[in-house]
Amino acid sequence: MEPTSAETKAEPKSEKGGDKSGDPYRTPAPAPKSIVTLRGIFKTFWRGKEPVRVLQNLDLDVPEGSFEALMGPSGSGKSTLLNLIAGLDRPTEGTLEVNGANIGTMSDNNLAKWRSRTVGFIFQAYNLMPVLTAAQNVELPLLLTKLNSADRKKRVEIALRVVGLENRADHYPKQLSGGQEQRVAIARAIVNDPTIIVADEPTGDLDRASADEILTLLEKLNKEFKKTIFMVTHDPAAADRATVKRRLDKGALI
Repeated sequence: MEPTSAETKAEPKSEKGGDKSGDPYRTPAPAPKSIVTLRGIFKTFWRGKEPVRVLQNLDLDVPEGSFEALMGPSGSGKSTLLNLIAGLDRPTEGTLEVNGANIGTMSDNNLAKWRSRTVGFIFQAYNLMPVLTAAQNVELPLLLTKLNSADRKKRVEIALRVVGLENRADHYPKQLSGGQEQRVAIARAIVNDPTIIVADEPTGDLDRASADEILTLLEKLNKEFKKTIFMVTHDPAAADRATVKRRLDKGALI
């Protein structure tokens, strides 16, 4: 229990500053640096000859280590924004920096390499290969690296242990529940130790109990493993688990 103000003793002042709570000269703790910085972002698609502006003059800063939920009505641009942050699409106008890299100007080849090192993806539909075991599905991103077989196996074992499925490594997706399939997908997302995890409706196909398990796992990845998570969701209960909630409507943050 925290002491009341009457119970708290006054802290002595320091002539040279320091870390005492009562020190008026204390240097403020630096604000977390932004891992995602968007400035003046526009995204336009074309329907025939008609332009459709999905994102309009959008600015966004995502602090490193945050767990953010993005909500909004269908068609508001949530998935488009997520795809931009993940390097799956490019802005029509504006500056987009993620983890210190200006990804809007990268070549396709460099962008693919950047994604493999930096971003972990979690999808609503799991996107597991049905002919591969859980371990083989988790290993897929590692096949694009220079890791040898032994190192890949070790990373897969660690990722499955983090999501609590080390005893399901040899099971195929059809032998797993929906919640277990999504945990395999999360293990696949973290096996490369990404800097940021993007999650598009990660609980959308799950019942409430399974959804809560997935959200608890995301909280663990954020708090214990210090992963920055940017999640799109329609579920208010999912958004409540995030440390920051944002809302997008008609292509603008409100």
